[in-house]
Amino acid sequence: MRRLCFHLGVLQLLAAATAVYKQWIPNTNFETASNWDKGRVPCASNVVRFEENQVVSVFVRSPHTLTDVYLPLNGELVLAAGAGFAAFDGSWDPGCDSGATVRFSDAEHHAWFDPTLWQPVSPSGELESSRHIFSVDEERVPCHYDDVIFQPETSFRVNVDSSQQVIHLRSVSLMGQELSSPEAWTTYLRGPSAALQFHGNGTLQVTGSGCVDKSGCACGNTLDGHRICAALLRASGGQCPAPACRSPLQPLGHCCPICGATINLDFMPDFDLQKYQNRLVQTLLSQPKYTGMQMAVSKVQKEQTFLGVIPRSSTPVIQIVLIHEGTGVQTSSTVEQLAADIMEDIAQHGEALGISSGKIEVATGNALSEQVGNHALSRITTGTVLGLLFSLLFLGGILFLHRKGKLRLPALCLPQLWDRVEDPAPPAPGSEKGFDNPMFDVEPPRADPGEETPQEMAHRDHPVFYLNPLYDANETET
Repeated sequence: MRRLCFHLGVLQLLAAATAVYKQWIPNTNFETASNWDKGRVPCASNVVRFEENQVVSVFVRSPHTLTDVYLPLNGELVLAAGAGFAAFDGSWDPGCDSGATVRFSDAEHHAWFDPTLWQPVSPSGELESSRHIFSVDEERVPCHYDDVIFQPETSFRVNVDSSQQVIHLRSVSLMGQELSSPEAWTTYLRGPSAALQFHGNGTLQVTGSGCVDKSGCACGNTLDGHRICAALLRASGGQCPAPACRSPLQPLGHCCPICGATINLDFMPDFDLQKYQNRLVQTLLSQPKYTGMQMAVSKVQKEQTFLGVIPRSSTPVIQIVLIHEGTGVQTSSTVEQLAADIMEDIAQHGEALGISSGKIEVATGNALSEQVGNHALSRITTGTVLGLLFSLLFLGGILFLHRKGKLRLPALCLPQLWDRVEDPAPPAPGSEKGFDNPMFDVEPPRADPGEETPQEMAHRDHPVFYLNPLYDANETET
């Protein structure tokens, strides 16, 4: 029993060490200037108006003096310690527009599957910044084993519309309280604030369990990939920016093609995703020559097809995506070199790392590199043409000197082809034979032309008559 508890404790520590925390960015706080239509917090001589049918939860952090307030029918004001509202006494306020109405902005459009509204943080809530690691777009939104943090002393409203029946999470922290069990989360959902904070057809479910597979776990947001990409590309009209390379790559879980490299790894049961990512950062990405390189490493489900067309099944692979912050020929060579170094490391230590094989794809050519490539190709073509011309001139000079008698070429005795061909042997007499033509039935001539055959005698003794249905037999006899 003690050994079982020890193993469970180790698994929990590993899950905590590899947990990913994602924090919700927008809020519906009263003191946030962007939450008001005039871009500022209401002042004493202003009239505050919430729309009548507006559903919102608003956190108030400090005391405010206002002329008037119109509250919604379905909403709440969450007051921090010392916060509250007081009526304006009519004294002059030089920094306030007298009698102006300030409206609270609509927060209905804030969607759960919008990558721009999330940021990775540490367990304490501090913003994490890694110059080497990035995430593909589907993993910028909370995955099934992630911890979600809503900042303390903030209110919010988020649309959880989803193509998934249930959106699984490891834990949810709000108002400074972490809910990490299904029972605690269910209790919170029954409270008055949950309906004001979460809306839509999706259902959030806290499981309390992280990813215990050391080879990693798939994010689980594939079904909502279209929502993620639509939100990400809303500002650009739903169009991806034009890539700088001719044949860009499309990593799994990413919305737009990239210029860089992808490596798909087939792994064995003892593969450790977190250790391998740390190894790549420490041994390769930290080198000065790879400054500006970024890498995304994750487990994805790669679809297997029959004859490259018919979907058959999916298999888990480790996907490595390499991109560079800059552009140009030097950037392309840096990406290619890093990809080659990773593949060389796999060739040397793959078995010890739990990697059975790897497949690499590179797309780094840009306009400048293509021009350089074209110049190199033109130089090679020019050299080839000049070499052929020189060879022809050399052979022509030798033939000219030979015709003038100034150069004697050794005679070569080559047997003539027709000297080796022997006449075919004549056919043996009497061996010529004809052939039967199936279109004609020609009987061989008889030896005695005057002799009748039995068939001819039978026809003469027994004449054959045919009945014609157009004539009556009696008329014929008459």
